Amino acid sequence: MKQTIDNFAKDLGKEVYESVHLASKLKTEKRVDILWNDFEDPDLLRRTAGLVKQHTLEHLDQYLEQAEASFKRNGAEVHWAIDGDEANQHVVDIMKRHGARKMVKSKSMVSEETHLVPYLEKNDMEAVETDLGEYIVQIDHDHPSHIVTPIIHKNRKQIGKSFEREGLGEYTEDPKSLTGMARRHLRQKYLEADVGLTGANFVLADTGQVVLVTNEGNARFSMAAPRVHIVMVGIEKLIPSRSDLPLYLSLLARSATGQALTVYTQLIGGPKAPNQPDGPEAMHVIFLDNGRSQILESNCSEILRCIRCGACLNVCPVYRQASGHAYRSVYPGPVGAVLSPLLKGDQFPELADLPKASSLCGACNEVCPVNIPIPDLLLRLRNKGKKEHAPRAKIATPDFKMWSWAASNPGAWKTGMSFGHAMNVVPHALMNLAPPGKAWLGSRDLPKFQGGAFRKWARQQQKQKGKIK
Repeated sequence: MKQTIDNFAKDLGKEVYESVHLASKLKTEKRVDILWNDFEDPDLLRRTAGLVKQHTLEHLDQYLEQAEASFKRNGAEVHWAIDGDEANQHVVDIMKRHGARKMVKSKSMVSEETHLVPYLEKNDMEAVETDLGEYIVQIDHDHPSHIVTPIIHKNRKQIGKSFEREGLGEYTEDPKSLTGMARRHLRQKYLEADVGLTGANFVLADTGQVVLVTNEGNARFSMAAPRVHIVMVGIEKLIPSRSDLPLYLSLLARSATGQALTVYTQLIGGPKAPNQPDGPEAMHVIFLDNGRSQILESNCSEILRCIRCGACLNVCPVYRQASGHAYRSVYPGPVGAVLSPLLKGDQFPELADLPKASSLCGACNEVCPVNIPIPDLLLRLRNKGKKEHAPRAKIATPDFKMWSWAASNPGAWKTGMSFGHAMNVVPHALMNLAPPGKAWLGSRDLPKFQGGAFRKWARQQQKQKGKIK
């Protein structure tokens, strides 16, 4: 049986549910507080950021050419990759050219997308994740369950056991001690590495600079000691100029973690200059397509505005109930429900159920710092799935023809409402008598019917006012 979000959420462990739900809730609350305290009209900022990103996407060919020329002018080499395998092979070729065998990696969702670490291991190369969350995911042979906080599904007990198992130190649940263990272990890796790899939060087309925003400082360490710096980035990460950057920095940290600004904000425009004592001697930028060109041509191109803040995950009721692993892809939550099936290309039906895993409440659009109309995109993908005969749930959707007829006939509607309280009993009977009803209600709770009295109340009010006899 296919592991859909419904049955995944049903079997989710209590510890995982509590970790995901609490962390998501706190981030959403912090985001609201800081945005409305710091800005008079945050929605205006969101709409403006969305328009700038949409403009960039609509002229992406021009900005990519400009970015390539800018990077080359700064002394960096630029590579282009159609898909994940080509991007990974570029990394291997670069490492071989520089005689490198060991890599330290900063957090990069696009390298998760291409499965870079296993690819390097197959080529007898070592790659160590240096972001604390990503490192824990790596040693646990796990997968990130959140775009910003990869181990949102884990607690201190689980991390303490993992560090003890790996020989990093004695078991403890103290966050400061656990961080110290990771720091001591990873700093030696930085010194041993030949190559440092990062992603990019933004790429500035006019100046040829990569923008990295982090809280741990591991990205700086990943570039300081190694001789070579490799950047792997999706082609959609461009923004036109440095003057646009403050707008996105103002929105990104507040949306992602409720901070006014992340601890480290770095702009890297090339390898070290001749008068600089430290830094990488070579810089390579790999621009990855991997289906993004096809998305750009589709009716869902707005999803490429995404700046990977994770705000839509934090506010989403489905994500809070199911966690990131339920989405079966690198990108979970509402953004993943749109982006992941599209990135599949011809294999779209494999993840065509994801757009249906939404209440369409619209909260994801309301918190998106670049104003992506995610609910509209989900509906477009549902329609795409239907047209392409994607696999559907085995339980048929109830026929709404009878409901439509009743809602169009006042007498029938009034009669039906008088029996509304029976709905508090009938579903339980269906669970015992009808297999389809039992299957449908097995993972759903119908709200208790509390209506049926409005017409009576309205009639009494009119009588009291003398409007009717």
